[in-house]
Amino acid sequence: MKILILNGPNMNLLGLREPALYGRDTYEDLVALAEKTCREEGLRCVCVQSNHEGVLIDEIQKAREDCGGIVINPAAYSHTSIAMADALRAVALPAVEVHITDPEQREPFRRVSYTGMACCKTIKGQGIDGYRQAILYLKEQLKK
Repeated sequence: MKILILNGPNMNLLGLREPALYGRDTYEDLVALAEKTCREEGLRCVCVQSNHEGVLIDEIQKAREDCGGIVINPAAYSHTSIAMADALRAVALPAVEVHITDPEQREPFRRVSYTGMACCKTIKGQGIDGYRQAILYLKEQLKK
């Protein structure tokens, strides 16, 4: 089974962007962790990052063709993109939202996640390990 690992704006700057908040792990570290976790669990993954909302929506829609689930960190689009939430609902794949930090502990505008409302689970505040947790959760959900 293949899982889409989808990352939104500025995730390509991990390790450089506010390291006191997001840590020193890079986007390449995140991809390596996702690929390693999937390999160990007998899964495959495709990792995509874009700063453009439409590209992310296109990837969600494309996932319905050959993916069993989605791990998504929409980043700032979590709080603004009803279109991404609609796409997640439309493809009807199990999706887990991941946030490296805990939005509940940050600015008030980050506390509402439209995309999270379209996901079966949200993992937050676990750093990049949240991706590993999301992959394991999806694997269990897909067994059911």
